[in-house]
Amino acid sequence: MDAERFSVETRAVHAGRADLTALGVHVPPIDLSSTYPLPDVEAGGEAYETLATGHARQEGQSAVYQRLWNPTVARFEEALATLEGAQTSVAFASGMAALTATLLSCVAAGRPHVVAVRPLYGGSDHLLATGLLGTRVTWADASGVADAIEADTGLVIVESPANPTLDLVDLRALCEQAGEVPVLVDNTFATPVLQRPLELGASIVLHSVTKFLAGHGDVLGGVVATSEELATRIRSVRAITGGSLHPLAAYLAHRGLQTLPVRVAAQQDSAQVVAHWLAEHAHVEKVFYPGLEGGDPLGLIGEQMAGPGAVLAFDLGSYERAAAVAQGCELISHAVSLGGVDSLIQHPAALTHRPVSGDAKPGAGILRLSVGLESPEDLIADLGNALAAAGA
Repeated sequence: MDAERFSVETRAVHAGRADLTALGVHVPPIDLSSTYPLPDVEAGGEAYETLATGHARQEGQSAVYQRLWNPTVARFEEALATLEGAQTSVAFASGMAALTATLLSCVAAGRPHVVAVRPLYGGSDHLLATGLLGTRVTWADASGVADAIEADTGLVIVESPANPTLDLVDLRALCEQAGEVPVLVDNTFATPVLQRPLELGASIVLHSVTKFLAGHGDVLGGVVATSEELATRIRSVRAITGGSLHPLAAYLAHRGLQTLPVRVAAQQDSAQVVAHWLAEHAHVEKVFYPGLEGGDPLGLIGEQMAGPGAVLAFDLGSYERAAAVAQGCELISHAVSLGGVDSLIQHPAALTHRPVSGDAKPGAGILRLSVGLESPEDLIADLGNALAAAGA
């Protein structure tokens, strides 16, 4: 579709559906085929060569094998690329699979050095710190990216808003520092509804599809939106390593995109109400949320981001009190993940960020709260009861 003509709300509903009229259907079909017929040996071989080396499938070519290409996955990829303003996107079985393939593509290109800005999602931090994939990492502040770049730097990685304390990074300034080195922005918290990093100079946008994009807690997936050139390298890794998104997950994720703008807007509205209430609570030492006074020191809300989002964190001063509140909520589920229609609370230092080194680990009193679609008054009542019990 001609994305420039339409709002993000319209794009979310219609993107990735261009072939439906020709198919004679209104809802995208689910193709679960694991293998596809080959017209003849020569054409089959050419199709395999195209897909296994990461190139885009040509019109009329056999899809050969689900690990290489699938129409249901391709529709989701087209839709997400449309929302992010990218040439294309590549979908994976999880967000970590997407990051892994991107890092391996840098290693394969002879550029294994990575500059990373903390805080990051704990799994991303852990993967980089281990050097498991043959990468070497330099941790840098957002202002020190240029000084950290080396001759073999293949990627700069940043997350904004960052997990779990919602730190915001000036992405345009960071991309200028990176120069010719590709910048990967984890856009999971913001979604393309609130932020489009490619417009700010980034080369790759990463999402955990599991979170806001799918939005209902029933899909595991990841995706990167980027240029066709970088996508070819990343697809070739996916083809070899087999981290493909399953078609059923792709169907559900594509369906989730249709309601993404209205979900994000409603969840953000509630998050602002909850954040302001927490900021006034006697037992809460600090609330981390860009929508609060002092929460956006760089003035990026309204410029880089359309709004502060639906995730927040708050510090209760001690592990014991934080654990009691997380376990004491009844309406809000005590569980990892975020971005779904139901609210979730978790203790990052003990869970998602447990493998992170001590100097970068979130504080022991910090809880992360992903605000869902429940009434904010009901969420406040639940948090109030848990905080009162913990205080007592």
